Amino acid sequence: MGLLLSLGIRLLGFSPEEGGGEHEGGAGWILEHLSDHVIFPLPKVFGIDLSITLHVLMIWIAALVLILLFGIVFRRPALVPRGLANALEAIVIFLRDDVMFPYLGENSRRFAPYLLTAFFFILTANLLGIVPMGATATSNLSVTATMAILTFLIGQGAGMMKKGFFGYFKSMIPPNVPFFVIPILFIAEIMGLFTKHFALAIRLFANMLADHLVFYTFLGLIFIFRSVIIAFLAVPSAVAIDLLAILIAFIQAYIFTMLSAVFIGLALEEEH
Repeated sequence: MGLLLSLGIRLLGFSPEEGGGEHEGGAGWILEHLSDHVIFPLPKVFGIDLSITLHVLMIWIAALVLILLFGIVFRRPALVPRGLANALEAIVIFLRDDVMFPYLGENSRRFAPYLLTAFFFILTANLLGIVPMGATATSNLSVTATMAILTFLIGQGAGMMKKGFFGYFKSMIPPNVPFFVIPILFIAEIMGLFTKHFALAIRLFANMLADHLVFYTFLGLIFIFRSVIIAFLAVPSAVAIDLLAILIAFIQAYIFTMLSAVFIGLALEEEH
């Protein structure tokens, strides 16, 4: 997942240019903290800039955290897990019973590895943005677009494997529909496939960007007005937003996972 998302940043090219530029106070200070920037320049290969940016680094850290966390916590599986293992298992069971099974049914186990990986990765990436000196990789459109593309490819691939290539597209058209309406419905269904996944990427990106934009805007008031008095209002407000960001991190991970399950489930239905 981490390598795919890193490659997504390179290919989709939504990251800022190298250097990030120098900004002084106000809006420039806010943009400086929200934007991605190169921290370790590397040469281009086949036109793809392989430089390591801050968001790429955070993707790798999130992946490493999850590998170590699950590897250590579940290195000795127990019939009745305790502590952190119990909490993680509770989250998995919740997602299985309330997200995957209602929308995927008997296919839940088949798609559980991807959906659970997506949930825990998004959650970890969101929370890393709250850590001092950290950054939120999910506030980068390249990251969210790559994940939405993965959901799209998995859903369409599963639908075609189940119904066949032509059968999959045929299932988009309801039976007993007048012949002249079929092209209109088919075009609408194809457009719907792309717009749903486009919205999936934009939703996560916009929410995480807005959360940090509000946080840095409150802190930026101190630099804009250059007043200690403003700090007494700005700092507590920023802290409150940062605490709210913890809840938002869980909500956005849940929403992305749920909608991914919905879209994959729709692709597997006989008629949608």
